[in-house]
Amino acid sequence: MADVTLTIEQERALGQLVAVYPVAEELAERIGAAGHELYLVGGTVRDTLLGSTQHDLDFATSAPPEETERLLRGWADHVWLTGARFGTVSALKDGRQLEITTFRSDRYLEGSRHPDVTFADDIDADLVRRDFTINAMAVRLSDQRFVDPFGGLSDLRDRILRTPTDPATSFGDDPLRMLRLGRFAAQLSATPDKATLKAAEALAPRLDEISVERIRDELDRLVCAPDQHAGWDLLCDAGLADRFLPEIPALRMERDPLNHHKDVYRHTLAVVQGTPADDVTLRLAALLHDIGKPATREFHDDGRVTFHHHEVVGARMAKARLKALRYPKQVVEDVTQLVFMHLRFHGYVDGDWTDSAVRRYVNDCGRDEQLRRLNQLTRADVTTQNRAKARRLQRAMDEFEERIARLREQEELEQVRPALDGHQIMQHLGLEPGPLVGEAWSMLREARLEEGPMSAERAAELLDAWAEKKGLR
Repeated sequence: MADVTLTIEQERALGQLVAVYPVAEELAERIGAAGHELYLVGGTVRDTLLGSTQHDLDFATSAPPEETERLLRGWADHVWLTGARFGTVSALKDGRQLEITTFRSDRYLEGSRHPDVTFADDIDADLVRRDFTINAMAVRLSDQRFVDPFGGLSDLRDRILRTPTDPATSFGDDPLRMLRLGRFAAQLSATPDKATLKAAEALAPRLDEISVERIRDELDRLVCAPDQHAGWDLLCDAGLADRFLPEIPALRMERDPLNHHKDVYRHTLAVVQGTPADDVTLRLAALLHDIGKPATREFHDDGRVTFHHHEVVGARMAKARLKALRYPKQVVEDVTQLVFMHLRFHGYVDGDWTDSAVRRYVNDCGRDEQLRRLNQLTRADVTTQNRAKARRLQRAMDEFEERIARLREQEELEQVRPALDGHQIMQHLGLEPGPLVGEAWSMLREARLEEGPMSAERAAELLDAWAEKKGLR
């Protein structure tokens, strides 16, 4: 083990691990009583040293998987064995998810996406297989012994990303680790050392071997990290982003000095940074909201640069990319809608919206959750350096949200329905079930959006006028 010098605060934090995670102490006693060692590892130790805590806990143990399972049964609230063939037994205890993995010493066969798992004899052999030194630290729970064989504590202090072993070998074993460079750059404002970065640049095409599901899950963690600029700059500069989300480096459009427009790439990352980190869907929408701009950019003789209908093109591109990454259908639909609608509010700022226009805006959002997201995206999209303009836009959004609230008190904005349903329409017009009933219902719905709440009598009048135009009377 390398010599390790902890600060007083770090020693105190590690010493309080048991107090912070009492479930870990209980588990250590059970496993220790059976003659095995148990360590807290990885992100749990890293974040403790940084002064924060994690909800889910990762452990490494000398106990084989079947023994771990036996010791968990009757103690944990739930046990599952999805990763048992890789040495991992998962459990739920007192609301915390626990992952307990037998010491491993993996090797990858050429051309294989999965490791040839072999169990190791000690913690050092287990830690060497981990992605970065900052995640290759452990604490033995029986005596609070801190284990740092690869200098992770020093790298954590200096915010350096370095692999425990040769980076080319590490990235070759699991190319997803290259994508994690971006995540930890964004999460910790860390930078890779020269050897690590050079290996990532050389091996970037190997990301194509990784399943899209693993890439998608890593992307979710990346977009929710606090320092988007550090993460995406690294991934774009190293050629890694081109392998899974080429739309982002494409935003780094060459800027003609005679034609002035904001840096779309920098603007995009600022928008992501300006949205809540706990909403993955909204952050994805912020990341993708302007990806239609490169395809729609036009230069004009007067020096203007325009991106007409980039929201339409961008929505199409976002949908295709998210489907390729196999995001859930609802996420694809929600992000696509937000990209498509992200300019809608500017019409309100530039003109005098009627109550009908406000109703349509709310109704087109569908769910209240989507309305909240769209308004948050609109606010974050204001990255202008012109403070007066920024204040004007924010005040307009404040007024707009107050107006929505007032209309909500008067009518059900999210559930705009005609005063007459399909059966009543058929009865009034003497129609049989068919397309005409749907047309009549849609006409009444449009009238409801335009006029607001209406009586059944007013709906009947509109039906009669519509039927006469259709030649039904």
